[in-house]
Amino acid sequence: MSTTPSILMVLTSHAELGSSGKKTGFWLEELAAPYAEFKKAGARVDIASPKGGRPPVDPGSEKDPSEAVRAFLADLEAMRKLDDTLRLDAVKDRYDAVFLVGGHGTMWDIATDAHLAKLLAETFDDGRVVAAVCHGPAGLTHVRLKNGEPLVKGRRVAGFSDEEEGAMKLTEVVPFLLETRLRELGGRYERGPIWKSFAVRDGRLVTGQNPASSADVARQTLEAIAR
Repeated sequence: MSTTPSILMVLTSHAELGSSGKKTGFWLEELAAPYAEFKKAGARVDIASPKGGRPPVDPGSEKDPSEAVRAFLADLEAMRKLDDTLRLDAVKDRYDAVFLVGGHGTMWDIATDAHLAKLLAETFDDGRVVAAVCHGPAGLTHVRLKNGEPLVKGRRVAGFSDEEEGAMKLTEVVPFLLETRLRELGGRYERGPIWKSFAVRDGRLVTGQNPASSADVARQTLEAIAR
């Protein structure tokens, strides 16, 4: 690892909540809180998305903004990065960690992006860190390592629970249930109470359950980088 850790945060480019007619995107808290933790630690942070440019924010995440969200929106450098995210297929740098931000949009594009799958497999196989929060672990579900096994197989992993999806009445809207898929892939899924912070670290894999877990996942990501 370099003296200054480098972290790539990945956001969804998908703006439609299935065929519901509602808007979605990435969840602001899940970008803002980890970004603050990473910058506080002196990390270099880049932001990418499948399509590049300004990704869509889930309108629900703009209501009652937290202190971290307000700070992010007031940070000119952070907003420049958000306005002009890197295209995933153009990412060439090697990062100490790749961090997948959640939001329901991830279930449609991050969950199937071949460039991201390759990036995550190479990152993990190369001894670096992969992290994801809330719906971000959808991006792990199609990642296979060089040994042919799913990245999550046999590893402790968290993510948005089926119970939380049901509480949002989106069980029939999302293309798959994240908790169920992680279990099907052999992940050792763990969770806490709904809407409460819950994060797990299994070596170089760090995951969290929901928006409340965002800062904790970021802190554990930094610990994994510094191992």
